[in-house]
Amino acid sequence: MAIDYKLKLFNTLSKKKEDFVPIQTGKASMYLCGPTVYDRATIGNFRTYIFGDILNRVLKYNDYDVKYVQNITDVGHLTDDADQGEDKMEKGSRKAGKSAREVAEEFTQLYFEDSAKLNIERPTVSCKATEHIKEQIEMIEELEKKGFTYKTSDGIYFDTSKQPDYGALAHLDKAGLQEGARVGVNTEKRNITDFALWKFSPKDEQRHMEWESPWGMGFPGWHIECSAMSIKYLGQPFDLHAGGMDLLPVHHTNEVAQNEAIYGHKTVNYWLHGGFILVDGKKMGKSLGNAYTLDDIAKEEFNNLVFRYLTFTAHYRQELNFTWESLSQAGSALSKLYKIVGSFLNNKPDNTISDEWSSRFLEAVNDDLNIPKAIAVVWEMIRDKNTPETLKLSTLYKFDEILGLDIEKNAKNYAQLIAKIPESIKQIKEDRDIARQNKDWKKSDELRDELESKGYEVEDAQDGTKVLPKINL
Repeated sequence: MAIDYKLKLFNTLSKKKEDFVPIQTGKASMYLCGPTVYDRATIGNFRTYIFGDILNRVLKYNDYDVKYVQNITDVGHLTDDADQGEDKMEKGSRKAGKSAREVAEEFTQLYFEDSAKLNIERPTVSCKATEHIKEQIEMIEELEKKGFTYKTSDGIYFDTSKQPDYGALAHLDKAGLQEGARVGVNTEKRNITDFALWKFSPKDEQRHMEWESPWGMGFPGWHIECSAMSIKYLGQPFDLHAGGMDLLPVHHTNEVAQNEAIYGHKTVNYWLHGGFILVDGKKMGKSLGNAYTLDDIAKEEFNNLVFRYLTFTAHYRQELNFTWESLSQAGSALSKLYKIVGSFLNNKPDNTISDEWSSRFLEAVNDDLNIPKAIAVVWEMIRDKNTPETLKLSTLYKFDEILGLDIEKNAKNYAQLIAKIPESIKQIKEDRDIARQNKDWKKSDELRDELESKGYEVEDAQDGTKVLPKINL
């Protein structure tokens, strides 16, 4: 039976895997919802961004020319889904004692730095909401012309009752929604699912970020930015829109509503959503003190790529439970990978790729980005005695175009550590081999302890003691 290598993706809209068929042959257009830069992005945020990175890499691995757009939300994201509360940027400004623009710039830069630490490739276009106010106003004006808006005391709202299929993306039960459940109470709203397109500035205070508009001084709602920027850079319809599962019931549902109200047809062909990350089996949140960042991982002396590897242990649509123990296990697995590949470096890659292992790897990644299965293929190939090490090397380097684990660099670093093992350590190793030959187990144990105290791992093999430098990941 022939294997189907066609890229298949789970489309949230249809709730099934579908063959990826791009609008333009050989090209893929992709939008991923990015960070709200009022604070440091958490590992929960970065699980989504790693998922987006994998999608981008898999598309390129399949020889698509990818145009990848991601937004930076630096205005308009309020503190609750009811379009109430304050703008998160204004809140971040007050907390930091800086202007909202200064806060946005600081955390945007940190976001890109953290992304680089995780080997997340930069999008083709990174676009800020504050730099696209004109496009957002134009889109709201178009909605107004088509009769989808109404005015309240605090802003311009989208009337979801004008769209019979509102909520189809998230499969919402509109009739079953109760006021105050998904959204808070707003007596001026015509429907509980209606959402703000433009918010008026408070009359009794001046905001850090506000603009003139046909409706008065104010700022855009959160949802309109992604519609305006995705269509500006990708056109409509475009191929793929991705983001976290938390964005599905409100943010993405509202994007669909305003897009289809303007254009009268579907503007995105495939919607992909990544699962939540839990911490010790519980919801992650700043109020719970478990909204960890990459700084927290660094303080525990873990390499950032260990977290990337950890995310590979669960399918992107599944929940991932983060614990420090699971991170440690991921570190052990990744260091073992680097060590084994480092031991292959006595040989040089032969610049050919194994057809057998490449086929199995491609089958995994093209099955809705099944990275856990792809990692299993990696380990099976590494342990396979019938595959030459030279072939393993070149094939692994190819796989790393998707995995992004810096396998070649880290394996070479490890090989250099092995080459630099000092003569004093080699002498202790030889002394231990003699002790073992003489069955002097007490002496053998003492020498093992000495080697380990000097930062080396000791493995007993039939041909003698193996002494390997430790890698702390």
